[in-house]
Amino acid sequence: MQWLEDKSKGRILADIRTGQVGVKAGLCAERKLVVILSSPLFMIAPMAAPIVRFQNVSKSFGSVEILHGVGFDVLPGQLLGLAGENGAGKTTLIKCMLDFCTFEKGLIEINGIPSSQPGARASLSFLPERFTPPWYLTGREFVRATMQMSGAEWNESAVLSTFADLDLATSSLDKPVRTFSKGMTQKLGLAACFLSRKGLLVLDEPMSGLDPSARVRVKDLLGRLKCSGKSLIFTSHSLADIDEICDHMVVLHCGSVAFSGTPPELLERQSEKSLERAFLSCIEASSHGR
Repeated sequence: MQWLEDKSKGRILADIRTGQVGVKAGLCAERKLVVILSSPLFMIAPMAAPIVRFQNVSKSFGSVEILHGVGFDVLPGQLLGLAGENGAGKTTLIKCMLDFCTFEKGLIEINGIPSSQPGARASLSFLPERFTPPWYLTGREFVRATMQMSGAEWNESAVLSTFADLDLATSSLDKPVRTFSKGMTQKLGLAACFLSRKGLLVLDEPMSGLDPSARVRVKDLLGRLKCSGKSLIFTSHSLADIDEICDHMVVLHCGSVAFSGTPPELLERQSEKSLERAFLSCIEASSHGR
């Protein structure tokens, strides 16, 4: 038998292969295992499957390789920040995931469905970096259309509440979106994403064009995702935003994964006190093959 031991308590908890346990201790012995009470024995339940899986993804434009063997998972309920310099491949990776462009090698799955299949994207809502809604629609018409396409019913109180959370005037619902400022347009896109009620939000540079007050409000809304069990893929050049919002981060450098883990783990790995310096040390090490 291969027994898994809870060293902190000095007790044997479970046979890894069979899930059989020798003591009645409702403790999680390891992050990757969940202990479930079952009479007369406890059973070990497998970890939930990733909501998104990138496996050895490679993508080139002509002779220029943009992504090289990118691989990581996004787990249910995880808020993942994707960081990297300009040209690191962040937006290209998102486009490959959404089937906006093809990739030569590897696999991307969303809820176990290959990303090239339309059904894979039914569970997510996406906000591009350069969001431009149809100029001829009003705010209300745009939100109503996106909710209908997402399968969400129109709920006036929910719409007004979301607009209030983003400090977007309710009067903007009846104004043409072509009259919106950059900040108002970005808030409209974010409101549509939140109102879609999807389990995964994919936001490419969502803080672009937002003033400091709006940034705080968006961070508060994103923070609520964790409590609701939803997942997030969040690209940003602001490491402070990733540190504040996300519980996991992936650093892309020259199209490859230079780091995958929590922000504190990056600090520890690079022996730095600030995330910006840790990021810089990480990509420098990656450039030199360390």
